Formats: sequence, C-alpha cells, structure tokens
Amino acid sequence: MRLSLLICAFALAATSVQAASERWVGSWAASPAPPIVNASSGALPGPLSPSFDNQTIVQVVRLSAGGHRLRVRFSNEYGAGVLAIGAARVALVGADGVELPGTDRPLAFAGAAGASLPPHAPLLSDPVELATPTLARLKISLYLPGPTGPCTCHTIGAQVAEVSPPGDYTQRPFTPASRMESRAFVTEVDVEDVRARPVIVAFGDSITDGYRSTTGTNRRWPDRLTERLVEARKPGEAAVVNAGIGGNRILADGFVASMGENALSRFDRDALSVPGATHLIILEGVNDIGGGAANPPSAQALEAGYGQMIARAHAHGLKVIGATILPYGGAFYFRPQGEAVRQAVNQWIRTSGAFDGVIDFDAAMRDPAQPSRLRPELQSGDWLHPNDAGYRAMGDAVPLGLFR
Repeated sequence: MRLSLLICAFALAATSVQAASERWVGSWAASPAPPIVNASSGALPGPLSPSFDNQTIVQVVRLSAGGHRLRVRFSNEYGAGVLAIGAARVALVGADGVELPGTDRPLAFAGAAGASLPPHAPLLSDPVELATPTLARLKISLYLPGPTGPCTCHTIGAQVAEVSPPGDYTQRPFTPASRMESRAFVTEVDVEDVRARPVIVAFGDSITDGYRSTTGTNRRWPDRLTERLVEARKPGEAAVVNAGIGGNRILADGFVASMGENALSRFDRDALSVPGATHLIILEGVNDIGGGAANPPSAQALEAGYGQMIARAHAHGLKVIGATILPYGGAFYFRPQGEAVRQAVNQWIRTSGAFDGVIDFDAAMRDPAQPSRLRPELQSGDWLHPNDAGYRAMGDAVPLGLFR
C-alpha cells in the first residue's frame, strides 16, 4: 500500500513538473492601432478603416517558433461597441496557401464557439491542440455575425486577407467579395512548448513593419532575422515577434490614427506583455525627427524617451538592444536640422552604454558616398524605406550573439 502511494506521489510530482515547465511564448504579432474614421482629418488623409457585417475574414500569418498547442489573441481595443465573434478556426497551409489535411481546428472561448468582446478589450482564445513547426503558415478564419464598426486593425499587413460575401464561411470555401492587406482584429498568436528560448520583440515603425516589402513574401527585416535564427539553432529554439507600426513615433502619436499611439503609450501592451519575451530591439525615431521638419525634437528628448523604454523593459527582465536610425536623405520630410539630431542620437545609441547591445543599421545601410542617404540599391524609391534587398541586409546585420 505504501509503495503504491509512493508511486502515485512520484507520478503526480512528475506531471506537475512537466506542466510547470511548459510555457506560452509569442510567435507572431501585429500591433493594433486606432481606425481612421474621418478621411479628411490628419496630416496625411487616407481611406477610412474597413468595417464588416455578417462576413468572414481569412488571414494567413507566418509563425516564428513552433509548439504543440497554440492560442490566438483577438482585439476590440479600439471598438466603440461590443464585437461579436460568431466562429473562428485555424489550419496550417502550405507555401501555396492550400490547407494541409488534418490540421483544421475550431477555436473556442471559455468552451463556447463564439464570444463577445467589450469595447477596448482584447480576448485570448482557449488553447487548441495543433502542433506547429517552425515558420509554419497559419490560416485564421474569423466570422463576424454583426456590424463591427471601424476595424481594430493593423494597417500594413504585407499579406492579402480575403473577405467573404455575407455568411459564415469558416468551414467552406468562398469567392472573395474583397481583399485587403490590413490585419483585422487578430493581434497575436502564442505557442506552448517546454523549450526555453529567446523571444525577441522587434519594436518600431514602418521600417520594422516592412512597409514597401513585397506583399505575401515575408521579407521584413524581422522575418530575415527569424530565418537566420532558425538556420543557426535547432528548430523552434527562438521566436521573433514584430511590434512595428507604420508611421509610429516615440514622443507623439502617429500623423494619423492608424499610425498608432506614441511608443511610450503602447509600449506595455506591444512589448512588455508578449508572453515569454526575453529581448527587445528598439528601432524608432525617424518619424519624430522628420515630422518635426525645421523644428525636430532634440536629441536629448529622444534619448529620454529611449531611457523610459529601457527602464520599463529592464524592470520586466528584458535585455534591450538599441538600433541606430537609418539614413533618410531624399525622403519627403528630410531637413538638415533633423539629420543633425539623427547623428547625435545614433552616436548616443552606440556609445552611451544605456543599452544591453547595439545593432548598427545606419552603418549597414548608408551610402558611403552620401552618408545621409540609403545605399541606392537598398532603398524602395522613397529614400526612407528599404526594398526587399534592403530589409534582407538589415536582417543580416543583426549580430546573433546578442541573443545568447
């Protein structure tokens, strides 16, 4: 009898240790931003943010790390009313976008097939048993039975999403009524696994977001960093989460609503709350400098902003890596006054010792003949954003030793 009790005790203890060693880590993300509800407002007017009503949205994301279970984070953080989710499903797809047999799974919310999100709230799905390899492509089908109002979206998705005609198409094919590149209501995918690994949050603006990279090809610089980590390590031993928002600034909100609240405001949600985060790369500031035109913020003001993020990240145990600001000569908002600030901030990033490590993107990307400009073959045509080759060069410039 005593032997049986002892065996049971050991079995329970082993189960508890196994459960305790499993953990959630962020594998993919798209930071949400407020919708544009008035196209005539703001410095850079644009199209209104999309709304949906009795429609299904199918979105594909590429995970960084794999695991044996996953969960999806949805968001109504910028919704004015309750957001109803009628049904949601996930499945793995191949490089051709075709669903892999046997991988289709329903998502549940506290055991129910649907959920209601209050205004300004996120929602995690229940965990779903689905083994995902490194760099898996995950299809997320989301049925929204009622009017959503302007979308809690991530504008620069660099991936085509399909929107259905009226109806629930989470379990049947459809001919898209429309297509878009925004990430709608989906903000994060986490995976669960027993392996300890670096979980790297790339926090920044449109250059981190991958603006002007080729749609559907995963050629942002954090994507390239992910691929290099996969090549250098055993599969699944690193995760990279992209927390860039196009147009974002450190000290001021974006020029228009969809460019997000200032970095200091969104930092806790988009960086510190990523499950399992161990490292943070900060690449921000060019929009503060350029947006200031002839009166940009001082280098000291930007450095104080960086300092706030460093202190808050260190309080959560993250290592913080500073990335130098890329050249932007030739861009529409370039001014000599701003270039002087950029040079001063970059010198501070390199030499202050405030960061736990440095990535010198400026050195990797600048034209030796005109250091205030990007190398011509690495820029996309606006002299601000890299092209696919430029983003690859950025990903290749990251020292992997920073993540040991």
